Amino acid sequence: MNTVMRAERNSSRLRHDEPMSRHTSWRIGGTADVFFRPGNVAELTAFLEKLDAEQEILWIGLGSNLLVRDGGFRGAVICTLDLGSRIQRLDGGRVHVGAGVPCAALARQCARWRLGPAAFFAGIPGTVGGALAMNAGAFGGETWDLVEAVDTIDRSGRRQTRSRSAFRVGYRLVEGGAPDEWFLGATLALSDDPEADLRQLAEMRRRRDSTQPMGERSCGSVFRNPPGDFAARLIEASGLKGRRIGGAMVSEKHSNFIINKGQATARDVERLIDEVRDRVRTDSGIELELEVRVVGENDATV
Repeated sequence: MNTVMRAERNSSRLRHDEPMSRHTSWRIGGTADVFFRPGNVAELTAFLEKLDAEQEILWIGLGSNLLVRDGGFRGAVICTLDLGSRIQRLDGGRVHVGAGVPCAALARQCARWRLGPAAFFAGIPGTVGGALAMNAGAFGGETWDLVEAVDTIDRSGRRQTRSRSAFRVGYRLVEGGAPDEWFLGATLALSDDPEADLRQLAEMRRRRDSTQPMGERSCGSVFRNPPGDFAARLIEASGLKGRRIGGAMVSEKHSNFIINKGQATARDVERLIDEVRDRVRTDSGIELELEVRVVGENDATV
């Protein structure tokens, strides 16, 4: 840890040895060496300028789609929840949204403005920044289908605006930009949609709640859907609904969700992930790919 960061140890936004279980939707994870939640872009830029060049960075929002191993993360975690919390309507149907905005909040505001197609954001459990990073989707829609341009910042603190054409985008895939570059916001190209309203969102939430284990501690979908099929169908066909290792269990409501039933460790979840992949591979010949991001170190005592 450098001397500047030691001097800032008492900052309310800068913490050391921070339990990541407080910041992931699974409520699982060891400690991060450094945890920083900037209140604005100026604070973020100052932090990045002082950060050791060799220190690894992990960017998070609501901590969905993320498993932090029990041994913790030996680097700097930057939480973007207080960054870019505005949704601004531009000319026509264009909207600028900050990375810290929850996807559900974006869906609600677009419904109030009668803009679409944006209702699918109601089914994405994270923030806009995370949705941009992985091209998150739900209900048949994907984030980058709407992206016109993105605002980014790299680890040196340099900010720039990039057009969509600067990135290669696919199913749960976004490539391009500089190493350790993160999204601060995006301009989305929407259009007037008379069917977009809060009742439409309520119906989508009802459909989601009827098929997914809402209210349980999970990360969202664990595996990507393979071409022409669904991960949940393959897992269920292998008889794995309700399969449990330690405190981690394959959801009986939606088999592509793994639930923390109380005291699950990251090791429990990883062992269950491995078993699911092995069984599906044996039964169907299909190799399931992870949608969840796994970071950090294993606990040396396990």
